[in-house]
Amino acid sequence: MLDLHQIFIMQKKALFFLLALCVLGWGITPYGSIFLGLGLGAFFGTYNFWILTRRMDRFDRNLEVGKKTASLGTALRFGSGVAAAAVALTLPQYFHLISTIVGLMIPYVFLFVGAFVSLVKKSSNGK
Repeated sequence: MLDLHQIFIMQKKALFFLLALCVLGWGITPYGSIFLGLGLGAFFGTYNFWILTRRMDRFDRNLEVGKKTASLGTALRFGSGVAAAAVALTLPQYFHLISTIVGLMIPYVFLFVGAFVSLVKKSSNGK
């Protein structure tokens, strides 16, 4: 299975592709606020995944030396999600709230899809 850094690199590539689609959707379709909300949520979701990657590295290093780790940054990631929702609520003429929340979950969907594809590739190579 891929390690967390490889998954994060794939996530960044997928985020750039998604942001390009959001810009196209914003410019071409009449649903600009929905596409901007998706982009905003995906951006903050990727930021949350980056925080998780950093904290997991720190957790692994501390575990190797026998040191305790306080947390995995749950409060910081929760605060980031609240910030994304606050931006969408503050500027509803630009950002759609529901699409912002959906956008926050996109990196985790990418994570599950990547894990599933990796599992399928691994099982097909074993046969």
